[in-house]
Amino acid sequence: MSRVAVTIFINNEWHDAVSKKTFPTINPSTGEVICQVAEGDKEDVDRAVKAARAAFQLGSPWRRMDASERGHLLNRLADLIERDRTYLARSEHLELDASLAVCSALETLDNGKPYLVSYLTDLALVLKCIRYYAGWADKYHGKTVPMDGDFFSYTRHEPVGVCGQIIPWNFPLLMQAWKLSPALATGNVIVMKVAEQTPLTALYVANLVKEAGFPPGVVNIVPGFGSTAGAAIASHEDVDKVAFTGSTEVGHHIQVSAGRSNLKRVTLELGGKSPNIIMSDADMDWAVEQAHSALFFNQGQCCCAGSRVFVQEDVYAEFVERSVIRAKSRVVGNPFDNQTEQGPQVDETQFKKILGYIKSGKEEGAKLMCGGGAAADRGYFVQPTVFGDVQDGMTIAKDEIFGPVMSILKFKTIEEVIRRANNSKYGLAAGVFTKDLDKANYLSQALQAGTVWINCYNIFGPQMPFGGYKMSGHGREMGEYGLQTYTEVKSVVVKVPQKNS
Repeated sequence: MSRVAVTIFINNEWHDAVSKKTFPTINPSTGEVICQVAEGDKEDVDRAVKAARAAFQLGSPWRRMDASERGHLLNRLADLIERDRTYLARSEHLELDASLAVCSALETLDNGKPYLVSYLTDLALVLKCIRYYAGWADKYHGKTVPMDGDFFSYTRHEPVGVCGQIIPWNFPLLMQAWKLSPALATGNVIVMKVAEQTPLTALYVANLVKEAGFPPGVVNIVPGFGSTAGAAIASHEDVDKVAFTGSTEVGHHIQVSAGRSNLKRVTLELGGKSPNIIMSDADMDWAVEQAHSALFFNQGQCCCAGSRVFVQEDVYAEFVERSVIRAKSRVVGNPFDNQTEQGPQVDETQFKKILGYIKSGKEEGAKLMCGGGAAADRGYFVQPTVFGDVQDGMTIAKDEIFGPVMSILKFKTIEEVIRRANNSKYGLAAGVFTKDLDKANYLSQALQAGTVWINCYNIFGPQMPFGGYKMSGHGREMGEYGLQTYTEVKSVVVKVPQKNS
């Protein structure tokens, strides 16, 4: 089992920040400092980009490596993560020494999500993602093209080059896997900026990247702040692509910086205000539980959370009543307790923001059905909150709250709910609950969203692409589609003396 370094990972080595600055990472369950982490900024990003560019030079070990060997290294990385995941499953207590903890436990310590979720959900998806793309490494390729004339013509899928990747704090390990895996499978090199709220697991994985055998400079990880390290990546003249997951506001800045610098390729997975539609013929038991999970999972800190719950009027009262009962039964507390369903929000900023949205909901006339305040005397815990009688124009129905706040809206007809569901600047995901297949198919085609779940929600697999319409971003991650954004297609035309069929 590796130890956790809290400095900057460049060229398979650990470095202090050039400035020697550090910042604290906080345990959201207590508000206490876990440790200090090196604060990377522009100078550190420059060093990381230089290392990545050297690793990408023609003739380098990484560029000459067989595609199948890249797949082998990814499988080796997954094996190492699984090794440490299994080890931690037997751990009952955390010792906050220099090594801290690893994988699942470290994710819970730094992020606040329940340990069982870290272990059973996040880590399981991490392993599946890495192994899925390991399998693609030698199978995503160009083709021969029957061009007119005496020519031999073919295409090559070539790596883009130096990829800047900026990941969020809500699923640190999983978002790292979503970014690393397709980029490495296609032969790119990486400079990754990890969220300042949750840097520890990504830095732990850096140890495993080196242990797996990736050459120096292929993966570089810089902890730091978005306004400095993140901005340096987005505007860097020698970064060929930037991939960002986070808020729409920051996505705007990244798009602008990419355009003002070297027109680097950009993929963005941004915010959402996803509609979850409950038709009157839905299985009510299932719909209530799934809608609860769709909103409250991960403390409501999901970009695709089903945060606008549209319920058809004839079942509205029953659905609200049952949703309130379920929310009141939700267990909030110590994320290392196996009974806990909901841990703390990630930090004080998010905690206060959510409470501000709850205040706004009450002031604008929504009916507070349960919750509405802090759930503990210390730490950043928020009570599971349900609002009824929510109207489309209310702030809580328009803004991405990113917390455990369910807004329930009433509708009459299917055409009405389509219009209202699509009346948002976001288009990341949507849910539909109905027993009528015709309604399900019609809604899935009418809703402006990158993913539509029918009679389920938050179902993810590495085989299916994920991304948004409108201001929820552009480009897709996961699936075969996720490889496209990490490759350039080159056409090669060779004159031959004679072409035969």
